Amino acid sequence: MIRPFHKAALLLGALLTVAAPAHAAPVADAATVAAVKACLPARPCAARLPVRVVVVTMFEVGADTGDKPGEFQLWRERRKFPVTLPFPQGWHDLSYDPETGVLAMVTGMGSIKSATAALAVGLDDRLDLSKAYWLVAGIAGIDPQDASIGSAAWAHYLVDGDIAHEIDAREIPAGWTSGYFALHSKGPADPAPLDPVNGEMFELNPALADWAFALTKGIKLADDPQIAKERMRFTGYPNAQKPPFVLKGDNLAAMTFWHGARLNDWANRWTKFWTRGKGEFVTSAMEETGTIQSLEYLSKVGRADRNRVMVLRAGSNFTMPPPGADPAGYLLRENEGYAGMTAALENLYKLGSVVVDELTAHWERYEQAPPR
Repeated sequence: MIRPFHKAALLLGALLTVAAPAHAAPVADAATVAAVKACLPARPCAARLPVRVVVVTMFEVGADTGDKPGEFQLWRERRKFPVTLPFPQGWHDLSYDPETGVLAMVTGMGSIKSATAALAVGLDDRLDLSKAYWLVAGIAGIDPQDASIGSAAWAHYLVDGDIAHEIDAREIPAGWTSGYFALHSKGPADPAPLDPVNGEMFELNPALADWAFALTKGIKLADDPQIAKERMRFTGYPNAQKPPFVLKGDNLAAMTFWHGARLNDWANRWTKFWTRGKGEFVTSAMEETGTIQSLEYLSKVGRADRNRVMVLRAGSNFTMPPPGADPAGYLLRENEGYAGMTAALENLYKLGSVVVDELTAHWERYEQAPPR
């Protein structure tokens, strides 16, 4: 889950540089870049920068380079991004590479910021995003029933954890499993959501998610002694005790920083409920449903293609404590430094780069339609 954390928590460690493949000619020539840079933000612009991939990150903790990294820094340092576009209508300026056509953005934390930033980018007249692929790449809480910290999951379903009714747990009727239940339902025991859903769940292009997983599943992920020590505490959770690996798993986005075994059970039930039993909760974050909602709106006016959206989340922390640990104490300790942060950031870049490079280096293969 993207959550506030102490800056001292981020240990940079040894970073592996992944080189992008060479391109025969720049995607945007110098004249186009100059014309776009002369345009004012949020104003009409006669020139547009063609974008092949948008890398969507959610936070940075300090400077964009040279200090302890957030989600954006490894992309910025390793990809260079020679063009900076002022973006006062969003949380952070945009970065663009005219050689590859890759645009990188930082939305800010939370679904409100992610939704407004994605919408503002999509409506920016300086950019041609009509055929762009969108890669959301961020840290997450990860369910120890499914994976270990440092592991990275490609999502098929995005579920919203905020749109709901709630009654305080001390006042719920006898027999209720929770005081938190779906809008327009009669309680947590209602068997299925209303059809159609209204922002509570989004299904991504399954073929694209499967393609990204197949492209990256064999990659060896970064690990470190801190992760190994922490995962060994999760006795009885074999997936949590594995070294970091790539998997397929769905994302639940909620603005509340939740933690613990009971809420982890709720997240699994909530994901099953809204996906009608098809989804599997693996990662928790704060932004996905805001981002995808804006991209759906943009798709209706030809400014984006929601069938070209991928979500990759890597576990920086577990969503519940190990057996025998106090949830509140474990949560507060983790806030001082997520055990899986360094590896999660490294693995996001390592896997995301493989996908970005494949798309941009073979654009003639992917321009007209997503891979199947």
